[in-house]
Amino acid sequence: DHPEIQEEIYRKDDRLLTLLKDVYVESKDPPVRVKDGGGEHLPCKQEEKRLTKVGHLGALDVKKVPKGKISIVEALTLLNNHKLHPQIWTAEKIAVEYSLELKEVNSLLEFFIPFTVQEFPKETRKAI
Repeated sequence: DHPEIQEEIYRKDDRLLTLLKDVYVESKDPPVRVKDGGGEHLPCKQEEKRLTKVGHLGALDVKKVPKGKISIVEALTLLNNHKLHPQIWTAEKIAVEYSLELKEVNSLLEFFIPFTVQEFPKETRKAI
C-alpha cells in the first residue's frame, strides 16, 4: 500500500553488505564420545532366576521369575493351597517351595485373601 516502504525493503544498503561480508562463521560438531559398552543401565550382577511352578494355568504364566519373587499365578495358587490345606501348606513350606523370605510369606498370607465364588441355590435367589 505504501510505495516508500516497499522501496525501503528492496533497497540495497552497501554499508550493511560490506559488514556482512566480513562475518565468518565456523561450526564444528562436538567430538563423539564412545560409551563403555552401554552397561550403565544394566545390573551389576546377573539376577538369579528360577522356573515357575506350572499348574493348570501354566499357559497364562511367565516361565521364569527372579528368586525371592513370585508370579501372579503362583501367588493365587499358593494362597488357594494355604486356604484349602493350611496344615500342609504352612508359611515355612511356602517359603521353601517358592524361594521366598518367611516374613514376606507371613505378610502375604495375612493381607491377601483369595476370592471365593459362591452360588446360591435357585430357591434363595428370589429372596435375594
